[in-house]
Amino acid sequence: MDTLLERLRARGIRLTAQRRVVAQVLEGDNVHLTADEIHDRARLELPEISRATVYNSLHDFVNLGEVGEVNHGRAVRFDPNAHVRHHHFICDDCDRVFDVGVDGADRLSVAGLDGTSFDPATVEMIFSGTCGRSDCSAARADAPA
Repeated sequence: MDTLLERLRARGIRLTAQRRVVAQVLEGDNVHLTADEIHDRARLELPEISRATVYNSLHDFVNLGEVGEVNHGRAVRFDPNAHVRHHHFICDDCDRVFDVGVDGADRLSVAGLDGTSFDPATVEMIFSGTCGRSDCSAARADAPA
């Protein structure tokens, strides 16, 4: 799979040092960081990068369709895998966001409460619950002492 940085280069996007470091922070599998987390990590590589520059870069990447936003009523998280169709599971206890696949989601039929039928072009589902990972705060709280 191409990295975000490679996809931006392939599209001929001007990669300033600031855009490059923001894209590099978003590298990896199952990455769903808030803008503040991205800013904190970017500052490790480029201490002078401003929060506004991070937000502007993210805004540009989202508008290009290269980064997605996962908005679940808490902090908005940024997903560099916008080019791969997938859904999300959000743990109510540890607040982590996971990429998940849902068989048949693209074939759902959608009808409004008034009987209106819709023809969705895309489907995005967000599931919530407890992830059950051993390092989840809920798992630690339920563990025997």
